[in-house]
Amino acid sequence: MLIKISVLLLGYLAGALIQAGYWMGKFNKIDIREYGSGNAGTTNVMRTLGKKAGIITYLLDAFKAVLADLVIHFAIVPYTDIPEMLLFLYCGLGIVLGHNFPFYLKFKGGKGIAASSGVVISLMFFPKYCFMFTVLGIGIFALVAVTTKYVSLASLIGMAMLFVEFLVWGMLGWLPLSGTSRVEGTVIVFLLAALAFIRHRSNIVRLVNGTERKIGEKKI
Repeated sequence: MLIKISVLLLGYLAGALIQAGYWMGKFNKIDIREYGSGNAGTTNVMRTLGKKAGIITYLLDAFKAVLADLVIHFAIVPYTDIPEMLLFLYCGLGIVLGHNFPFYLKFKGGKGIAASSGVVISLMFFPKYCFMFTVLGIGIFALVAVTTKYVSLASLIGMAMLFVEFLVWGMLGWLPLSGTSRVEGTVIVFLLAALAFIRHRSNIVRLVNGTERKIGEKKI
C-alpha cells in the first residue's frame, strides 16, 4: 500500500508542477485562468493564445504521464511485485488530480482531459491488446469531434468509452491484471472518467442547452 500511495503522490506532484497551461499563460504575461473558460487546460489556451500555444500545452500535459511511467518502470517496478499497469494507473490518477487541483494555484487547474489522454497513450506500451486503448481513444475522440464540432462532448464520450473498454478487456482477459489488481485498476479508470464528467459540469449544462461553443466558433 505504501508503494501505491507513493506513486499516487508522485503523480500528483508531476501533474501539479507541470501545469503547462498556467505556465504558457505566464510566458505570455497573463494568468490563463482569468480568460475564456477560466481553466488552465488546452482548449482554453488554444482559444486564448492560439493554436501553437494550445498544441504545446497539450503535448506537455499529456506526456508528463508518459514520463512518469518511465520513472515507475525503471525506478520502482524492479523492486516490487505489484503489476506495473496498476502502479501506473495509481500514478495516472495522481497526475490528473494534480493537473485539476494544483496545490500552489489554490487548486484551480485544468479539466484533466489532456492529462488523461497521456495515461491512455501510455497504455499502448503494455502487452496483449492494450494498444487498442490508444487507437480507440484517438478514433472515438476524432469521430465525435469531427461530426459534432464539440471538443467537450468528444472528451466525455472518450473517457466514458475508456471505462467500458477497460471492463470488456478485463472480462476477456486482455489486461496484464488479475484478481484484486484488476478490480483496483477498474475502480481507478472509473474515477478518471468520473473526474472528467465532474470537471465538465458547466459544459454538460451548455451542451444540453445548446449553448456550448463548437470548434472554430467565435465567442459572441
